[in-house]
Amino acid sequence: MSLLQIQHTTTYRFHRPVTFGPHRLMLRPRESRDLRVLSNTVTLTPDATINWAHDVSDNAVATATFQAGGNLLVVDSVTKIQLDAVAWPVFDIAGSAIAFPFRYSDDEWTDLGPLGTPQYPDPSRRLRSWAQGFVRANPTDTLSLLQDLSTGVAHAVNYQSRDEEGTQTPVQTLQRGWGSCRDFAVLFVEAARSLGFGARIVSGYLHNPDQRLWGTAGSGSTHAWGEVFVPGAGWIPFDPTNRSMGGSNLIPVAVVRDIRQAIPVAGSFVGDTNAFSGMTVEVRVTSCG
Repeated sequence: MSLLQIQHTTTYRFHRPVTFGPHRLMLRPRESRDLRVLSNTVTLTPDATINWAHDVSDNAVATATFQAGGNLLVVDSVTKIQLDAVAWPVFDIAGSAIAFPFRYSDDEWTDLGPLGTPQYPDPSRRLRSWAQGFVRANPTDTLSLLQDLSTGVAHAVNYQSRDEEGTQTPVQTLQRGWGSCRDFAVLFVEAARSLGFGARIVSGYLHNPDQRLWGTAGSGSTHAWGEVFVPGAGWIPFDPTNRSMGGSNLIPVAVVRDIRQAIPVAGSFVGDTNAFSGMTVEVRVTSCG
């Protein structure tokens, strides 16, 4: 069991005062049998009215509405959690899904919907051909296939931190041979979908106290990985950036079909076109007991 504190601070600066539109915040971790939220406080400067709701994927989403403008906007989220995920999980996969290929039940396939359908074009079938290369036999062990696919991303692509917005398409990542954690996650999830798996992208935080993992700087960072639905076991986390399976060091905030749905802080302002000065994001994931 780990008791952790996550502080996520986003700061926007402007050359001159502007008016702030509503902002959408995805900062509260998702509770599960492995993760319990002990407290969560979101503070905004200038003050704002915050309304909470859950989206279609049951992610906690806050909408902040501002009464005043200014030349500085700070969104500060402090969360304390209890993380109980084990380092070496054992997944109780249903007998029908132990070997790949397998067939989801009609209800499972209906509920998975677009999570089982690739979201990016692959006109030359490069992504599908690359993913098929990990299918060593027919049939083959399902969990070994998914582990090989996750590890294969890290073998095919060099990790490179990237601060600018946006995500590469899976084909771009394969062609360029480099990418950030979100590019790794999108490539893995799309490859799994191309093989017929239901898969989704997860955005959250990486706890990296000994600095041995990729995808973080300092004591913590936002991070992205993937989850694949396997009957019996449910949603299994795979972090292709770090070639790991399971969630012992992963703190999920949002599960989404498309990485663009998982932006932690998104909003608008009204003012001069050149008013924006810059943005900084600071994340600290620290032990608190």
